[in-house]
Amino acid sequence: MARPEKVRLGEILVGQKFISEEQLKLALEEQKRTGRKLGRFFVEQGYVTEEQISEAIAKQLNIPFINLKYYNLKPEIVRLLPETQARRFRAVVMEQKAGGVLVGMADPTDLFAYDEIARILKHDINLAVVNETLLLAAIDRFYRRTEEISDLAHELEDDLGDSAVDFGTLGLNQSLEDAPVVKLLQSVFEDAAQIRASDVHIEPQEARLQIRFRIDGVLHLQTEADPKIATALALRLKLMSGLDISEKRLPQDGRFNVKLKNQSIDIRISTMPTQHGESVVMRLLSQSSGALGLDRLGFPPDMLKRFRELFTRPHGMVLVTGPTGSGKTTTLYSVLSELNSVETKIITVEDPVEYRLPGINQVQVNEKIDLTFSRVLRSALRQDPDIMLIGEMRDQETAQIAMRAAITGHMVLSTLHTNDAVSTPIRLLDMGVPRYMVAMSIQAVLAQRLVRMVCESCAADYAPLPSELTWLSLEIGAEAKNRRYVLGRGCSQCNGTGFAGRIGVYEMMEMTAPLAEAVNHHDPNHFIKLARQSLAGGSLRRHAVTLAVNGKTTVAEAMRVSNVAEE
Repeated sequence: MARPEKVRLGEILVGQKFISEEQLKLALEEQKRTGRKLGRFFVEQGYVTEEQISEAIAKQLNIPFINLKYYNLKPEIVRLLPETQARRFRAVVMEQKAGGVLVGMADPTDLFAYDEIARILKHDINLAVVNETLLLAAIDRFYRRTEEISDLAHELEDDLGDSAVDFGTLGLNQSLEDAPVVKLLQSVFEDAAQIRASDVHIEPQEARLQIRFRIDGVLHLQTEADPKIATALALRLKLMSGLDISEKRLPQDGRFNVKLKNQSIDIRISTMPTQHGESVVMRLLSQSSGALGLDRLGFPPDMLKRFRELFTRPHGMVLVTGPTGSGKTTTLYSVLSELNSVETKIITVEDPVEYRLPGINQVQVNEKIDLTFSRVLRSALRQDPDIMLIGEMRDQETAQIAMRAAITGHMVLSTLHTNDAVSTPIRLLDMGVPRYMVAMSIQAVLAQRLVRMVCESCAADYAPLPSELTWLSLEIGAEAKNRRYVLGRGCSQCNGTGFAGRIGVYEMMEMTAPLAEAVNHHDPNHFIKLARQSLAGGSLRRHAVTLAVNGKTTVAEAMRVSNVAEE
């Protein structure tokens, strides 16, 4: 292909009637003033979308526009171009054929980039236009640090040698920023952040050390290394989080913060002595992403409207329930970010504080110094709050203080570990909370789970198994066999898993007058029967089936989360 001509983006968009001369003039003035790229300004102002810009350039240059969302890139082909150049020139190698290579570029009119890519690849280049956002996401996925992590692990291994190493001096020398252990951990964190892993597990086994990442709720092996480097890693992490480096026999918890490129990540760390050394698990909480909006969590529209009406009441209690890792904290923080305003005093009592929200008073519980949930709660009530968030109601005392606050004019938000919405009031009664308190304080209970979403790029039609059809028909009857279902085949977009991202599955029980009365009934089955009737059509299982029918998730995923709820 001939070298592309230099063209002006503004003139292309005016020529193809995407923008007016007036809009171009405004954008050029802005560019002169700030030096920002024209394309970015057009998109931010809502004049055009990224796709429209890409299509306009493709039409002008008479080259194809390729949507990376539906294109299966191959790692070995992509890596023909080094990461530095791929990021700098916003380019990705897509195909290699006898006639040359196909390169996708966000801006194929960049002649310097074209010449440099041709020099590096030493092949004839055919160009295609690709969307910049999708291109950057692809670069993040493909230039993973797997090899770098393995190499650094070997370097650390060689560095330690066979002799006994004084890990104390290795760790206490804080200036060792170039030490292999520091570089290895930096690479692990960067790789985890790049692929949006929620947890990093460093686990010493008898013959190897394994490092695993949890992505969309499922663990994936990142790398394996010599087990002798495990002690050095655990020690360095303990130093970073201010833990006792000499204590290897007891579990410890801590936290620290790392800065990676343009984002700050809070890391919660837990160490546990195992047979072959200390196992370290870290939860990664990105501070830059902040709380998600409630609209993005996957609520059915009617439920979200009603949920908003309930948590904006002046007092009462809203409980979010579900197992560990079901997204309860994310939901509550999304609620808090909606309620957060200058006129409202919000206090949170947590163990630990997971997300940091500006304008909110967040208190970290510390059992070691007797700063318990109940003690902090009593003090918090004297701080004149309008809204309180309690990380978890763990015992009778905490639950009673929280419910008293809900009855006496505060909006209280909290979580509880129960399987579904219906069993939550019964659980509180089991904890020893008086019936009248449960009946008077609770406004609503939201039960939730997370299901993995089918990757849009490789979704294909799927015929459910007979057992799956039977399960589906329990919810939607004979209609089940006439619906279309999907399954992800696995592609470069989803690292071969067939899934990309997660979405919430919800059921909400509103505490109506008849239900409040039923709580006071001596037979819990009376309440359970009435509560189940009030949920008709709005259960976790129904929502999971709806997601499967709408092609958002697989039937197997829907069955997995709702069967857990029904145990």
